[in-house]
Amino acid sequence: MPWNENGFSFLELTFVLTLAALAAAIAVPPLLDLSGGLRLALAAQELGGTLRLARSEAARRGQNVAVKLRPGAEGNATWTLYRDGDGDGVLNRDIERGVDPAFSTPRPVQYLDSQVRVGFPPGRRVRDPGSPRRWLPTRDPIRFNESDLASFTPLGQSTAGSVYLTDGKDRLVAVRLFNRTGKVKIIVYDFEREIWK
Repeated sequence: MPWNENGFSFLELTFVLTLAALAAAIAVPPLLDLSGGLRLALAAQELGGTLRLARSEAARRGQNVAVKLRPGAEGNATWTLYRDGDGDGVLNRDIERGVDPAFSTPRPVQYLDSQVRVGFPPGRRVRDPGSPRRWLPTRDPIRFNESDLASFTPLGQSTAGSVYLTDGKDRLVAVRLFNRTGKVKIIVYDFEREIWK
């Protein structure tokens, strides 16, 4: 029995809608997985850009500059730029006392959320990118030497370290900072082969 003379029958319409729903059910999980990987890559690029900004600010100002990352409870994070106020480098204790002042407002890392966040995938072991024979302690995802400050000198040198980002499942990215050159590199962990690429 036709729906109308030029249209579809109810049975044909039901069949087409069922096929569309089935196709969507098959396509949505891979698209969400692709979306998570893209957001993880964008968050890593954003943090890399933040570190490069701090390096250029140190050169422009002619004094030490640092980025302080603060992870939030929901997986998000903020960053703030600080300058050396007393000539001994940017230090956490000097930030707390107001000696090393902020010259930017705290800014959120845009691509972090409850899925893509600063951290490690739960229950996964990860090799140290700087010393592949060692396993990383996965409780501290922001490591610049013994601090959460990525510091830069006016000559472009920096604190060595990494920020680790995950999708909370099986992806891990590190934003690495090299001390002698102040260069930033983004690397991805291969859990099957247990190597950084």
